[in-house]
Amino acid sequence: MKQAAFLSLMFFLIFPLWPQERPLNTGLSNDEQYAFIGLMVSDVIERYGPPRTVAAARGIELWQDDVIFQYTGVDFYIFRDRVWQVRFSATHGISNGDSKTAVLLALGNRMGGSPQDRDDHLLLPVSGKNWPLMLRVNFNSSGQTSAIFLYRLDY
Repeated sequence: MKQAAFLSLMFFLIFPLWPQERPLNTGLSNDEQYAFIGLMVSDVIERYGPPRTVAAARGIELWQDDVIFQYTGVDFYIFRDRVWQVRFSATHGISNGDSKTAVLLALGNRMGGSPQDRDDHLLLPVSGKNWPLMLRVNFNSSGQTSAIFLYRLDY
């Protein structure tokens, strides 16, 4: 009995010390998130440390293959030596799992434009940056957000 109480006490004392991962995009403004596009691989590692996971994404054509640096809340898609696309778990007031109606309301209010509704995804051009950017929100068959991407249109 004393041993069980001791173990329970140790668990409650040690558990708060367990590292908690915070999404990389938490607290960043939209402009700071837009600045992810165009970063060099060395910049990503220098600023955010080594990725949690590295993966490959195979495109239809060979030139469409990407390396993906996965961090908590953000995935960087890299072509050659630069980030050309970012996948967010949450940005612009929307998150994975949000309904399409909620996304339309959030993007209309925050972005100042009308998203193009393509049934299974929304597209919203982002202007005023160094290169043309597009925000894309994908929806699953239930109408909930399944992915949020920001990418360069010229790649």
